[in-house]
Amino acid sequence: MTWVPPAVGHLAERLAGLGWVSDLLVAGSLATGDYVPGVSDLDLVAWTDGAVGRARQEVLAGLHRELDREVARGLDLGCAYVDAGKLAELGALHPTWTHGGLVQRTLSGVTRAELVRHGFAVMGRPPAAVLPAVTDDDVRRAARAELCGYWAWAARRPLMWLNPVIADLGLTSMARGRHALATGQLLTKTQAVERAHAPAWLRAQLGARRRGELVSSPRARTALIAWRDARRTVAAAR
Repeated sequence: MTWVPPAVGHLAERLAGLGWVSDLLVAGSLATGDYVPGVSDLDLVAWTDGAVGRARQEVLAGLHRELDREVARGLDLGCAYVDAGKLAELGALHPTWTHGGLVQRTLSGVTRAELVRHGFAVMGRPPAAVLPAVTDDDVRRAARAELCGYWAWAARRPLMWLNPVIADLGLTSMARGRHALATGQLLTKTQAVERAHAPAWLRAQLGARRRGELVSSPRARTALIAWRDARRTVAAAR
């Protein structure tokens, strides 16, 4: 099996013991081979037998809090818990542990594409055994949905781009979105840095941060570059 951080193995063991989680799958940068320890989040998806109601959510929250205090400390280990019976409902909301809290989110088209094309199972069946095949046009539709959804919302809020995390994420996400629309293929964050619509000095700094180096960029100037890029990319996607 592909290498995974020990915290992921601990999560798999804990979930297997619950009796109602059938599969634990790896998506995101760990699936695509772009995982950078200390920089990348851990993006996981679990299939559950039946709905994850309040009682089950309390169990999951307690389990994740314990892991975040111990073996998953500082790793940003996140996991979406998807009722296998609702996989076909693209707009369904699923309990998702992320950045220390449980929220309700959809299982996006981009995540589904990552799972089918690059994901693998830590526990249970491989993603392609459960999810339908993903075409290039499916990837294009998923990318357009993200650009015209969250990123369109963000592009209407220029002040939020003063957050350096949002600025960096926006620049790489816009590059990934453009690539997906043009080719129907998924781009890693590291690859996206070189394709970011930003000056060479900022791309170099983005790359350094992606490698885990403590490099800062001019806050206001970076925010303006990233915000303008998002506005242009969202407009083109529409």
